Amino acid sequence: MNYSQLIQQLKRHEGLRLKPYTCTADKLTIGVGRNLEDVGISEEEAEMLLINDIERATNQLILKFPWTEDLDTARFQALINFTFNVGIGTVGKFVNAMALLKDGNYDMAADEFLNSRWAKQVGQRAVEVAEQIRTGEWQ
Repeated sequence: MNYSQLIQQLKRHEGLRLKPYTCTADKLTIGVGRNLEDVGISEEEAEMLLINDIERATNQLILKFPWTEDLDTARFQALINFTFNVGIGTVGKFVNAMALLKDGNYDMAADEFLNSRWAKQVGQRAVEVAEQIRTGEWQ
């Protein structure tokens, strides 16, 4: 079934909002009238959002630190995890850790990540990401 006309009509009637808002029924809503409180999102939708967010983090990381693409997959994806978590602006503040990583000094880079406020805030996540950076192996 072709929903193109219905989609256009619903966009006109509901509007398209790319950030959450409170609708007239006082429900948290997003997109074209998606009631997040009562309907939520499906696992498929969550994974689609996740893939988009991973791609965004990856692109930001490569743009700011082009050398990261040369890392092995496990280390590169550990950095994507970190970027996903803190944002590219904060990644840029990890000057020592990133310089050590660029130079291939993985042990000291991992230690730098672990000796941060971020590590204290996220606990086990930081331990796993740092160990992945240290060893080049998935945790």
